[in-house]
Amino acid sequence: MTLAIASAAAVMVGLIAGSDAGVAEARPLHFVNRVDREKVRLGEPFTYELVIMHPLDQRYELRPIHDPGPFEPLEQLRERVDGPQAATTTFRLKLSLFELGKKRLPDLGFDVIDPSGVRELIAKGLEVEGLSSLGQNVDQREPALYDIKALEVVPVHTYRALWIALAVVALASAGYALYRWTKRPRRLIAQEQVPQPLDVRTLGALDALRTEDLPSQGRFREFYFRLSEIVRAYLGERYRFEALECTSGELLAFLRRLPTSGLSIVEVSRFVDESDLVKFAKATAEPNQCRESLEFAYRLVRETFSPSSPLPPTDGQRDHLS
Repeated sequence: MTLAIASAAAVMVGLIAGSDAGVAEARPLHFVNRVDREKVRLGEPFTYELVIMHPLDQRYELRPIHDPGPFEPLEQLRERVDGPQAATTTFRLKLSLFELGKKRLPDLGFDVIDPSGVRELIAKGLEVEGLSSLGQNVDQREPALYDIKALEVVPVHTYRALWIALAVVALASAGYALYRWTKRPRRLIAQEQVPQPLDVRTLGALDALRTEDLPSQGRFREFYFRLSEIVRAYLGERYRFEALECTSGELLAFLRRLPTSGLSIVEVSRFVDESDLVKFAKATAEPNQCRESLEFAYRLVRETFSPSSPLPPTDGQRDHLS
């Protein structure tokens, strides 16, 4: 079976020394390990493949992964093909990553069994980068507001040079506009897409998450990572603070200090606690619990977003008012 490589694969060829002093080191004829993608979104499955060519009288068995770190093992396949002179054993591990940034896969240990006894092979983990699962439109934040700068007096001794400069600029602008008009393409140019309002973008992200139906597939941890990121992105853009970078305690503290009409801090706190238990404590969840959390996110957007309602002041404005 051939693994499709979606990006430049990380490849390591050679022998890796054993880690236990009392166990002999195995030396396969050829060894390659690679990932199908070096950059993956949070919770998105990817494949880690290890290909070992070895003598026909050897058998390679993968040891259990006791500490996967930020990775979650999803599936493991083993395949052996015997040739005239040697055999090739291939291990394919399907994993998902739940932390942002560059993370190294755990080292994998193999028991190598042959007529002389049992030896070992340790494969050093490759590096994989975790990316945010949010779309690009979420980053389109409203511009920050700044205090009005005081007026400055600019002395002008004569206006003649100013009028001449303005006339030159006007003529140059008119000439450039005429040149662009004569060189314009003869077909219609698509208008630049106007960014969608915050509530439309957020509800669209929730609709997409509902359509994927991750809880029915048993992917509760991935569901809560995605849902929590959508809710934090909405709260941060709606109330103007870096919600995605906050801890759970900092998030609730910010919301308690701000004027958040229609927002129930009690419900937000309950949602944050339930999400953290599933994401970080790996607590079990039920489909009904996931459905209620998703409905809370919908209700949060509908009850707190209003284009006509005043937004909380920026940090600079809060300092000025205080």
